[in-house]
Order: sequence, then structure tokens, then C-alpha cells
Amino acid sequence: MPASDPREIPFVGVRLRFDSTKRFDDLVDTLLADVGDKPVPIDDIAARFESWESYEHEVQSHVGSSGFMLFALWNHGGWIKKAGLGRKVLRIVIGNPLIAITMLRHDVTAGLFAPVELLLTDEQHGRSALTYVRPSSLMVVDPNRPLRAAAMELDAKLATLAAKVTAAD
Repeated sequence: MPASDPREIPFVGVRLRFDSTKRFDDLVDTLLADVGDKPVPIDDIAARFESWESYEHEVQSHVGSSGFMLFALWNHGGWIKKAGLGRKVLRIVIGNPLIAITMLRHDVTAGLFAPVELLLTDEQHGRSALTYVRPSSLMVVDPNRPLRAAAMELDAKLATLAAKVTAAD
């Protein structure tokens, strides 16, 4: 096989949806209260700190109580209304390099799915939902016990955060 031909590696992602009785804006506020409301410039931090110890210390200062920090937000609701979809939809990227390294050290291609993406949506009757794809279902495509174990720890942390922020007040 020539080097230019890609190798297909099929996998099946598992989507999880956490329904909430919270209004959309309250769900967003609750999540951002945990992970931070300003994206962390993670590449800038890496450039500023030479040693792993100093980098780790700086990263830790940005981590919320769940162990995650905010990396990016995309307001899909801001543009989909132009196409006739009157929904609030916010795509949020969260993560933590100190968690990610526990997976990337076993397979750097796990970095395709770290950090993690969440989708917050408004739903009928003033409700909302938080949806994401279980990280281990995306990261572990070949037998790799250490990667699976680390990815399942991420799964658990993410599920805990999702349950916490979607729970009724």
C-alpha cells in the first residue's frame, strides 16, 4: 500500500445526553461556573513555562472543581437562526492537559478527542440538555489496556460533571 493511501480504522462513538429541567441559560451559567467563563490560552501557557512542574502548577490554577477548564465556545444558536432554526445551541470545548496526558502517553492519537466537546441545547417547555460523545468510545480503537483505563477515568469525570450541572437546583 503506498504511503498516500489512508488506512481506515472504524470505531463506534457512544453519544450521551443528560436532560435537565434547567433553562438553557441557567445550564450554561452552571457549567461555566465550574470550568471558567473565559477560555484558557493553553498554548500560551505551554510557551511560557519550561518545565513540566511549572507548567502543571500553572495549568492547575485554571482548573475548576470538576477538574476541567474552558478552552473554547461556539454559539451555533447565533447563526442557525438565519437558516430558520430558532434554537439556542452552544458548543463548548473543555479539558485538562493533566488528564489528557494520562491517555496520550499510551496513544497520541487519543489527542483527536481530547479536549472534549459538549453541546448544550435548549429544549421544549423551558428545559435543556447537555450532550457529548463518551471519550473512551472514540479514543480506544485498538486493544490498549492502559489507554482504556485512563479514558474510562475521563469518562467518569465527565459524567460526574454532566450530572452535576444538569441536576435540578
